[in-house]
Amino acid sequence: MAIIIPENYHIQKALQERRVHCITPGRAEHQDIRPLRIGILNIMPQAESYEFNILFPLGRSIIQIEPVWLRLETHTYRSSNKEHLDTFYLSFEEAIRHRGFDGIIITGAPVEEIPFEEVTYWNEFTEILNYAHEHVASTLGICWGGLALAKYMGIEKVMYPNKLFGIYQLRNLDRSNRITGDLDDLFWCPQSRHSGISDEVLEKKERAGEVKLLAHSKETGYVIFESADEKFIMHLGHAEYRTKRLIEEYTRDMKEGRVDVALPVNLDIKNPQNIWRSSSQEFFLQWIKKVYLDTPYEI
Repeated sequence: MAIIIPENYHIQKALQERRVHCITPGRAEHQDIRPLRIGILNIMPQAESYEFNILFPLGRSIIQIEPVWLRLETHTYRSSNKEHLDTFYLSFEEAIRHRGFDGIIITGAPVEEIPFEEVTYWNEFTEILNYAHEHVASTLGICWGGLALAKYMGIEKVMYPNKLFGIYQLRNLDRSNRITGDLDDLFWCPQSRHSGISDEVLEKKERAGEVKLLAHSKETGYVIFESADEKFIMHLGHAEYRTKRLIEEYTRDMKEGRVDVALPVNLDIKNPQNIWRSSSQEFFLQWIKKVYLDTPYEI
């Protein structure tokens, strides 16, 4: 259908070149269609440069989407453009004064190697999750966002000696699941993280009826899983990444002198090939469909 973006939005042309139909808020009002309102808590470095990664898969949906970019009041966005944040981002309290959210997406964040309780914005973050669990159809956590949702559920992360970095093949574990069920039996997904959750812990939680395990590989462990009530879905990978994103991260890590980061596996940095695009779009389309079906509408 369309994704609603402001006039002269900085990546409008890039979205349209990738066949994403973009409309302004004024035009959306005239169409008289109730869009899904998706809050996106973007905590990635250089927040503005990451926005395309999320808007592209959302914009491929046949359902009209109103993305609302969210910022944390207790976080200092040192690498992001302040003018851009002031123009396009709202605090959570500002955003819900207008209307609640149908779905929420929580991005990754460069605090993966810090204990959750020591993250400066953890208290504000958990208040948002309290609201989301009670009032939002589905909350999707990506990479650190997924680990943080798991922590909120009482599931602890474990640190890796070296970064899990590259494109990995995952096995679809549940063909009956509403989000992942129609993904291929085997599909590829980027990974870029220093931590994860042990298989034993998640399998114990599954036996206790607390989580549903959805995708796994021997190299990555469990990558996709959701809470038993289906309110939280955790994706520890980066299905949303564009083709060259891991190369950009590798270049950054080398400049920083990281010794725990090797070349991304299964990716030729001189001639990268995207082998996860279709599974990424399927994942996000099915998540949007779930949000739509689980959102109560007034008649």
